[in-house]
Amino acid sequence: MRTQTQTLVNGVNVDQLVSTVNAIQADPALAKFQFRAHNEWAGGGHSRTTIQSFYGAGQEDTSRSLPFILEGDEPPLLLGHNIGANAVEAVLHALASCLAVGFIYNAAAQGINVESLSFDLEGDLDLRAFLGLSKDVRPGYEGNQLNYWVKSDAPREKIEELCAYVQQTSPVLDIIRNPVPVTVTLND
Repeated sequence: MRTQTQTLVNGVNVDQLVSTVNAIQADPALAKFQFRAHNEWAGGGHSRTTIQSFYGAGQEDTSRSLPFILEGDEPPLLLGHNIGANAVEAVLHALASCLAVGFIYNAAAQGINVESLSFDLEGDLDLRAFLGLSKDVRPGYEGNQLNYWVKSDAPREKIEELCAYVQQTSPVLDIIRNPVPVTVTLND
């Protein structure tokens, strides 16, 4: 019997990654995913989001036996109790997480070894719109700044090319940079 070894780069199974890409190239319908979240208000500024099921690769995914629980709240300055990050902080987390996975997976696919990767993010927000005090400012971020550090065996130019590619293919960065239709419906 033959034993097959896995090619791991940055903790990513490159053979499985290539196999996944090839499967989606052969059947583009496998690329269609639907992610879901359920949120319940818990009092004051606190709410709790439960994430478990999703649809992907042509089927319902059942790999998560337990849900992920994300707590959302506000800092005391904004009348909360710091039970969790607030929603706009969670957006920064989502952006950093998405860029990190994109960076590491694409580095692995290119054979680039990454020893460490970190991001610092800042988002500038004016609360006057949220508080109903101004229609002249937007309620969301006015701008975001992101700095990153990479320790790798690749030259700086290759890291910059990789980061540019990751920015082009990041779902969360795309969501932030481009308007996404959102339907809001009151149910009985």
